[in-house]
Amino acid sequence: MFSYFTISQANEILPTVIKKFEYALAKKNDVVKIDQQLQISLSTTNNFKEYVTTKQKLNSAVTKLYQAIEDLESTGVVVKSIDEGLLDFPSKRFEEEIWLCWKYGEIEIKFWHEKDSGFKERKPISVSNESLV
Repeated sequence: MFSYFTISQANEILPTVIKKFEYALAKKNDVVKIDQQLQISLSTTNNFKEYVTTKQKLNSAVTKLYQAIEDLESTGVVVKSIDEGLLDFPSKRFEEEIWLCWKYGEIEIKFWHEKDSGFKERKPISVSNESLV
């Protein structure tokens, strides 16, 4: 279900979001590790069994990654980049749709940006919570 977040709501759910993000990040790292194993087995062995087994492990890891992302986004956030650790929370500033912006490592939501801009254009939240949703 879609909803807009206030700053308070986003900060309230942030600990849960962080745990889910960290799980998704771990699943992404699993995919990278298994893909590297697959590439090595492809170039160093003529054994189809090893290759096929590793390929099946990769398929399973990719499925788990997408499930983790789906679970994370079920909280209402939008994953912008797992690699860069960027998530956005849909919100409104007065009547304008905006994103409340979070980067991995931050402990609270302190920034926002317009819906057609990104992380580089984020601005500090310097307005009262009442002007957001």
